[in-house]
Amino acid sequence: MFVSDIKLNGFRNYGEQKVKLSPNINLLVGKNGQGKTNLLESIYFAAIGKSPKTNKESELVNWEKQRASFCVNLQKKSGAKQIEVIFSRQTKKVVRVNNVNLLKIADLLGNLNVVFFSPDELKLVKDAPQDRRKFLDTDISQLSKNYFYNLTKYNKILDERNKLLKTAQSKEILEQTLPIWDTHLADTGSKIILERIKFLNKLKNIAKQAHEYLTNKKEDLQIEYSGIVGQNEEEIKQQILKNLVACREKDEKLGFTNVGPHRDDIKLVVNNVDIRSFGSQGQQRTVALSMKLAELEIFNEEIGEYPVLLLDDVLSELDQDRQQRLLNYCKKLQTIITATQYDPFMFQDANIIKINNGQISE
Repeated sequence: MFVSDIKLNGFRNYGEQKVKLSPNINLLVGKNGQGKTNLLESIYFAAIGKSPKTNKESELVNWEKQRASFCVNLQKKSGAKQIEVIFSRQTKKVVRVNNVNLLKIADLLGNLNVVFFSPDELKLVKDAPQDRRKFLDTDISQLSKNYFYNLTKYNKILDERNKLLKTAQSKEILEQTLPIWDTHLADTGSKIILERIKFLNKLKNIAKQAHEYLTNKKEDLQIEYSGIVGQNEEEIKQQILKNLVACREKDEKLGFTNVGPHRDDIKLVVNNVDIRSFGSQGQQRTVALSMKLAELEIFNEEIGEYPVLLLDDVLSELDQDRQQRLLNYCKKLQTIITATQYDPFMFQDANIIKINNGQISE
């Protein structure tokens, strides 16, 4: 699949602009703060239904405007699609696919698949477990609407259980009610964990190969799921229930749930060293990038075509050898890269797009 063109109107720092994209490598060039990342943001939003940068959709509307929109046209093996999103300061956003309004964001998932990498993606390796869980949840949700529904359901159950822990007026009420929420939590949580384990089992082998390629076989990457595990849904469910009972006293004392898929993590080891805590920034960046490249292969395997790869200011952090290796890897799919400067020889076959203060020129 590939994005053929994008129309923007009042989105971030853009007025009315249109850009055509190549099915291969596209390079967005411009100084910092000109709108390169904003263009990637519109493509990401068209795929996921939210921004990778902010939860406040009002920030997506040009400060001089009352409304904003973008329209993304793409080509898939199944045919052409158009995704349009309209924002307003007064009303809720409107999302359309092929001119049909969507009632739920879940219906947007799967129309356009993207893999996004930016400097913030270092969080995937070095920051809190919630960033690694977000990585899993975003990818699996693009591949499975059932996973997205189960995740939404689980979070609602978790909120209700936590409210009970904080507001129950007596221990007797807790003892009578918690087992009910525990059963719901374990039933839905086991489905989430099983899908995460299946996804990670595919990803870890591909990421290991991608990491060897990027480092010229100088580093070995090992990835494992860290948390509640099991061979099947029932086994995981029983383990969650067991852990909930064991942690009940702690949960009651702290006022929130301490076990479940919302507490799990991904273990990342390079050359027998836990890269989350002890890796250099260069090593952490390469691990994160290897995981992103592995995503591409999983999408291709699952849906029969590569997603769109969005690389925001990535090349400046890589040495020349890893830059070239990355670009060679990207030749088989549509890649959209942002940069403040570039080597003309390295990008001699790319579609070069210049962006200056929200103005696009090809």
